Amino acid sequence: MWDHQSLFRVSAQLFADGIFNLLDRTLKPEVFLLGLASARETDEPQAVVVEPTTLRYTSADFAGVKALAASLEPDGPRDVVYHLHPTDHDRYEKLRWYELLRRATEQTLAALTAARGEERLSFCSTPVSLYGYQVVVILQLSAESYQSYYALPVPGPGNRPVSLVHAAVQEFLQDCSRALRESDTDDDRPVLDRDYNEVLRAAGRSFMLRAAAGTHGLYDACNGIAALRHEGDEGVGTMLVARRHHPAIVPVLTLESPIPLRDHRRIRKLLELSEDYTALVSDATDVFGLGYLVPPEDPTHEPMFTVHFTRHYSWELTHDEQVMMKVVSNTPRLPQGRVDAENFARAVQRIFPRLDTGTVEYLWELTQRASEQTHGTILVISEGAAQEAVRLTRQCFRVAPRLMTPSVLRLVTNIDGAVLIEPDGTCHAIGAILDGLATEKGDSSRGSRYNSALRYVESSRYACLAIVVSEDGLIDLLPPLRR
Repeated sequence: MWDHQSLFRVSAQLFADGIFNLLDRTLKPEVFLLGLASARETDEPQAVVVEPTTLRYTSADFAGVKALAASLEPDGPRDVVYHLHPTDHDRYEKLRWYELLRRATEQTLAALTAARGEERLSFCSTPVSLYGYQVVVILQLSAESYQSYYALPVPGPGNRPVSLVHAAVQEFLQDCSRALRESDTDDDRPVLDRDYNEVLRAAGRSFMLRAAAGTHGLYDACNGIAALRHEGDEGVGTMLVARRHHPAIVPVLTLESPIPLRDHRRIRKLLELSEDYTALVSDATDVFGLGYLVPPEDPTHEPMFTVHFTRHYSWELTHDEQVMMKVVSNTPRLPQGRVDAENFARAVQRIFPRLDTGTVEYLWELTQRASEQTHGTILVISEGAAQEAVRLTRQCFRVAPRLMTPSVLRLVTNIDGAVLIEPDGTCHAIGAILDGLATEKGDSSRGSRYNSALRYVESSRYACLAIVVSEDGLIDLLPPLRR
């Protein structure tokens, strides 16, 4: 299609890796390009081009995209659109055709992945006209990982995102399309140089439009409020976001004059009034009082967006009691809930296949108690716990072997360091400082607790599983489950 298409595809892949690895490494992004020649029949040479050529999909797989796009044309009379300028009509028709091509490409890929049993979801950019081709950037993600996060039931108007991951996908594809359109201004080489966290912040703002019913500014207002202290205390409280006079909200106190949400200091002071089920009530423009949501069994109840200010510079967005986005220091992240019992059992059985169901359930009970530790901790289950306690004598507190219990675990995790136990629950050391060789699987965006546990697991001579609870609320099983 053009000289630098391979370079652009590699750049887009690295760009996707940087963005989505910050959200969840198990998303496993894959980027490739599809080019549909503008003036060639589908059976002509180079009418359909796939980049890279070594991809598992071939040009023949996409030969029917144009025909499918034409079939997506709705039946019946089309809406009459009046344009003030003669060229506007042509532009409207072109954009309309490009949207049909995008939808047809996504449908084609959905059929291909289903037929081949690939657990992948495909997202396509709007085609960009370049050197006689309509170029589509295609992003694929792990279906299991993508669908493991709660999403809103239906897309919003204008294809507004249903989750933070969906918003990040849209931002990524828009950046790729923008780089292609601007390529001829920079030696024909598209540039993707936007900061990864800035892409996620833009995705967070975009997703927040769902909560704000299209009103801009809610994301930045929440950041401004979370950044303030009141009489030295961190901002902790709750705000319901809904339309004015929502029937599911019972008013407790109504302000005579609503406070604009941009007045961060006054909102931060009012936040002190929220507690338990009582919260500030806002329509994403103003705060107009205090209220609470009716119980779920009430016929007027409906799922609602709620902003929880959890600590200084930190807040969460929830819907229907599901955390959808966590924001720390103006940077959004995906929520990481408590360790799932089923996933934990799978991990234990994969590493320690001889353990019986009762022992797995006992280890799960210990893991639940470890995950309650607010300042973070590490629980290491290792077949060589006794030998490792001896090896790490100078950097741990060795204890007389005893069966670890949830109540004792709560006490020993109050100090820094890992707790070393055998698969049967016998504890040999507490407060252990883990060591290990550097690994390419390390993640500089995570803290020292996560990376030291990862190095230890990767270097260990014994079968082991580490449960890492970070201060920011992330919970990891190392080694991670294979997707």
